Amino acid sequence: MESQTEFDAPVDAGTKSPYDVTHDVAGLKTLFVNVFFIGEPGEGNPWVLVDAGLPGYTGQIKKKAEQLFGAGTKPNAIVLTHGHSDHTGSLKSLLKEWDVPVYAHTLELPYLQGKSSYPPPDPAIGGGAMSYMSWVFPIGPMDFGDKIKPFPENGVIPELPDWRAIHTPGHAPGHVSFFRDKDRTLIAGDAFVTTNQNSGIAVATQREEFHGPPAYFTYDWEAAQNSVKKLNNLNPSAAGTGHGVSVRGLDLELGLNKLAHNFDEMSIPSKGRYVKQPAVTDEHGIVDMPTPVSFHVARVIGISAVVGLALYLFWPDNDE
Repeated sequence: MESQTEFDAPVDAGTKSPYDVTHDVAGLKTLFVNVFFIGEPGEGNPWVLVDAGLPGYTGQIKKKAEQLFGAGTKPNAIVLTHGHSDHTGSLKSLLKEWDVPVYAHTLELPYLQGKSSYPPPDPAIGGGAMSYMSWVFPIGPMDFGDKIKPFPENGVIPELPDWRAIHTPGHAPGHVSFFRDKDRTLIAGDAFVTTNQNSGIAVATQREEFHGPPAYFTYDWEAAQNSVKKLNNLNPSAAGTGHGVSVRGLDLELGLNKLAHNFDEMSIPSKGRYVKQPAVTDEHGIVDMPTPVSFHVARVIGISAVVGLALYLFWPDNDE
């Protein structure tokens, strides 16, 4: 059941849910991470799926798609902001039913084609339940083989000609955000989020507040800061993020501008594995890693709750 806080969030004309960005960019929350459907609603209309959410949400993603575009619909393509497991959890089962191309940035390919795991999380930072639980989240490698195609150098794919993928690394090496210039609509992925994703309470209530990427999985804080500045310079009019409700207008302008100009104090932890030294990656995956930070405290706090939630979140997709 959605919380009352979510349904109280303001939505613009033409949107029906706090996760919808515009009339032709619909959002769906899969437990605590969002996917988006780009396309004019209507029977048989073409559309593209952004990200694939958590495992076990294949049925809900397909149901939402059919509500928007009609029975038996499938996307022209799937585009990935990045390959973390909460954004690709239902991809395998969706591809069993939808024979469509999947696009990701070339620097994400090692983690999606079985060549490398992601830099491990840093559960000692973030100061909330989601951070403490991050050590159980899968980091790969995942192998979708040649199903994954790299974005062209200009960031524009044939299936989504009005949009461009913009490289916004920091949270993941090949993280991208999607921008439509004609109306300045942005899908930011996890480059910035509109809830405190480190906190279990904030995730549950979906209270709107601007934050940098989820701290526990951010491997390069300087790159993350530059990515937020890059998106702020686009002056977006409406934005959907990987976590939290969609925002638009003055709320977006003020919130994103404040985050871009105060990123150090608002988002970068004072300590942590990647704070002073980022992980080094290239087109093959991890090259070098900073020394781990002890997180035995994180392992002790709420261990029973962690195990229970992990079993629920990462149980094999029941649609497979």
